[in-house]
Amino acid sequence: MAGKRIQREQKTIRRMIALYKRHCPEALPEAAHYEALYAYALKRLDRCVFGEDKPACRRCPVHCYQPAKREEMKRIMRWAGPGMLWRHPLLTLHHLIDDRRPVPPLPEKYRPPRKSATDKKRLSDRENARQQAD
Repeated sequence: MAGKRIQREQKTIRRMIALYKRHCPEALPEAAHYEALYAYALKRLDRCVFGEDKPACRRCPVHCYQPAKREEMKRIMRWAGPGMLWRHPLLTLHHLIDDRRPVPPLPEKYRPPRKSATDKKRLSDRENARQQAD
């Protein structure tokens, strides 16, 4: 089960998508598109490597959204943000506070492996061998 912070993020995303879908003139007419986008956002939140300590998505070093969906969510949030202030002030306030949180370090299991001295030597030996072969 998701913690309070993730649940609040889910609720905020749901409200922003609903606001965009109902009131934005550029919104697509099919509701299934936005339901699929919301389901995708939920899946991304559930699998966030930071868990409850997650930073705001725009400040996160791990971009887990597909590029097209990320751009669409940015467009939705940019449009719905000002309206959220009036319709859902507490969610907006929490979101703005969360946006100011520092980005936590990436969990150890998700950090790229460090190159050891022997790995670097092997790479340089391979490069030297290629240059001599040319």
